[in-house]
Amino acid sequence: MKVAERGNPARRGWYDGQGLRLDAKPYLSGAFATRKLLERLPVEKVPLKEVTAGHAGGLYNGPQFRRVYLTHPEHSVPFVGSKDMLVADLSTLPRLRKTDAESSQLSYLKLEPGMTLISCSGFNAGRRSYVRPDMAGYWSSQDVLKVVPDPERIGAGYLQAFLASRFGEALVRGSVYGSAVKHIEPHHIEDLPVPRFGEAVEKEIHELVQEAAELRAEFQKGLDSATRDLFRTAGLEDLLDMRWHEQGRDLGFAQSGLTATTLRALNFQPRARRVVERLKTVEHVTLGEVCAKGMLGSGVRFKRIDAEPGHGAVRLIGQRQAFWLRPEGRWISPDYAPPGIFAADETVMIAAQGTLGDYEVFCRPFLVTGSWLDHAYSQHFLRVVSGNRAVPGAYLFAFLRSEAAFRVLRSMSVGGKQQDLHEELRKSIPVPVLTDADRDRIANTVRDAYKKRDQADRKEDLALMKLEQAVTG
Repeated sequence: MKVAERGNPARRGWYDGQGLRLDAKPYLSGAFATRKLLERLPVEKVPLKEVTAGHAGGLYNGPQFRRVYLTHPEHSVPFVGSKDMLVADLSTLPRLRKTDAESSQLSYLKLEPGMTLISCSGFNAGRRSYVRPDMAGYWSSQDVLKVVPDPERIGAGYLQAFLASRFGEALVRGSVYGSAVKHIEPHHIEDLPVPRFGEAVEKEIHELVQEAAELRAEFQKGLDSATRDLFRTAGLEDLLDMRWHEQGRDLGFAQSGLTATTLRALNFQPRARRVVERLKTVEHVTLGEVCAKGMLGSGVRFKRIDAEPGHGAVRLIGQRQAFWLRPEGRWISPDYAPPGIFAADETVMIAAQGTLGDYEVFCRPFLVTGSWLDHAYSQHFLRVVSGNRAVPGAYLFAFLRSEAAFRVLRSMSVGGKQQDLHEELRKSIPVPVLTDADRDRIANTVRDAYKKRDQADRKEDLALMKLEQAVTG
């Protein structure tokens, strides 16, 4: 529990600046300390509303509206919510009906590169994200507050860096109000002081953030390209656009040849069985055969001992944060945990526990490589480690991230409310086998994509470090 400092108690004058709010959060969140620090800077400070432009002055969220989701890309647009704005791979976003998105009521919710997004409702209220080039033409929900920089007054990347920094975080989170459901409204942040450090400093920071955004867009392009390359080379191009929900529901089917392995109807889902049979029409090996000398199992269970960053602690990644651009998992001591909490290079992690909603992470994969090898991982992931050098983990990931593999994995669910993946059925998933040259090409495309993601993180960190130096130096 936070308590006020005896030497710096809350003062009457503070209340006016917070609209006479009587809850403790604004006065203990660090927002006031940050404001005082910025006030002492010998540089110009301008209110946020003076460097934004566009609809409603460049600070707005949106109205509540009925959402109609479609799957056909010609009649829908990618839709970003307060959690979706944090994810690294945007290929699994829900899609909003295009006629609704382009209507006069919602057309201004269209995203443009360079915007800063702030989640303004719910558990994630106060988190920030940057609209990168490949998000042009996406739409956002009413739970996402848009900050639209005026290019004549400020660099989009510099404004994003300030809002994403610890200074911006304290100011934004100090504006959050509410108990069960947190909220931020545009007028709560319109007067946030933005320090101006001159064209040279701001341009350098802006360019670093912009380069990071472009690298993230190339990361996305690389992953999508690798998956398409794999299926087209294997002669399975028809599985790239499956139109799963247009195939009708699986009702009234019969299954023969049952064994004690499973009796659950979902495990014999006709639509998924057709995908499996189609995969078997090309040269393939089973996932169990690929991982026979590697690993195809869940992580170890262990007791978490919290520790402070910088004191030998490692970040523990759970299913929620694993798919974000920058994870925010808790820090634990590895000295009191088994070795299995870490992952080998090019381990494919699949979220292996959850529910069956189409946009839940259950059965979605990501690749552990590069800087993510430093993290620890919870037991809630299925670890897929290739034991066959001819089938590298990067190649497996390009296959497992596809819609076809996702639907097959979902059909192998077991359990009640919280689903898991059947230990035997998952071994039978067919993995297309291509020539050595094809596999290497596809795997290298994935590796290059993840290298660009790490480069983006480094550029973003450098931009924040330069901003920190400008403020504190």
